[in-house]
Formats: sequence, structure tokens, C-alpha cells
Amino acid sequence: MSRHFQAVFGREEDLLGAVEEFRADGFEIEDAYTPYAVHGLDEAAGVRRTRLGWVCAVLGLGGAALMMGFQQWVSVVDWPLNVGGKPFASTPAFVPVMFEVGVLAAGLGSVVAFFLISRLYPGKRAFPHLDGVTDDCFAVVLRAADQSFDGSRAEEISQLHGATDWKLIDPPAIPRRRPAVAMRWLK
Repeated sequence: MSRHFQAVFGREEDLLGAVEEFRADGFEIEDAYTPYAVHGLDEAAGVRRTRLGWVCAVLGLGGAALMMGFQQWVSVVDWPLNVGGKPFASTPAFVPVMFEVGVLAAGLGSVVAFFLISRLYPGKRAFPHLDGVTDDCFAVVLRAADQSFDGSRAEEISQLHGATDWKLIDPPAIPRRRPAVAMRWLK
């Protein structure tokens, strides 16, 4: 079971300074909790830029290309119809549907990719580090799993940056969920 060190701050400047110093001292930052988006926190915590935009672009272009290919195949190869003297491969007529399917593929695919990347799946239980922390205060959580974690140095950095509370915590044992009523009678 992994242990965690958490420090709570009253101002975003204190949190940013502490996160930068924790990172400079080699502490592993697990997460930071804030009531609103704090500019510069991602860079201070060492969070990489997401590639979700590229996933969205590839899925959107792929969906649009698939729809264009499908429409071309249907109207030229499989079921060619002469509608008002237009050519069989009337590309301008295919653009609205191609655009809409591209947007649909990009949107749905990005949501699925986000859930997979974030490991958010049905039935997952989150470990709540602090209750109500995002109401009016800021917090940083450090991973303290190995023997090289220096708790006294973490406390010193927390005090230096004006932390209102800090402590070393163990994640609670998560009890198994009781099966739903429909699942009980299947046993």
C-alpha cells in the first residue's frame, strides 16, 4: 500500500512555490487540488502536454475520410443514380455529411480516449485525499511510498511556504461493493 504526504495551503502563490520546491528537491508529486485553474501549475508540477488534440484531429480526419470513401463507393460503384443530370461522384454534395461524421468521430473518440488515458472506467473507486479541499484551499499530494522519502524535508518545505496543514496518510482500505440485486439472484 502506498503512503502519501499532503500539504494544504491558503493561497495559490504558496502552492506554486511549494510545488516548484518539492519538484526541485526530487519529490514525486502525485496530484494538486485547487478550487479553480491555477496558471503555471502544470509546468511547476512537471505535467506533460497532452496528446489528446492529436488524437482528436486524427479521429476527425479519419471519420471524414471514411465517410467520403463510403459515399463515393455507394454513389459510383454500388448504386449509381443519375439525379438531375449530376455526375455520379458529386463531391460537393458529400461535404456536409463528411464534415458531420468527422466531427462525430472526433468528439466521441476524444471522450473515449480521455477516459482510457485517465483510467476512468465504470466502477473505479477514487482515493479521496482530502474532504472539501477544493472549496476554499489548495493542496498538494506527494507519493511517499519508498524509503527515500524525507518526511522532515517535506514538512520543512510546507512550513516555509505557509502550509496550514500537512500530514502523512495511508489510503483507506476500500471495501468491496455489494453486488446489485440483479446480480445476487444469479449466484
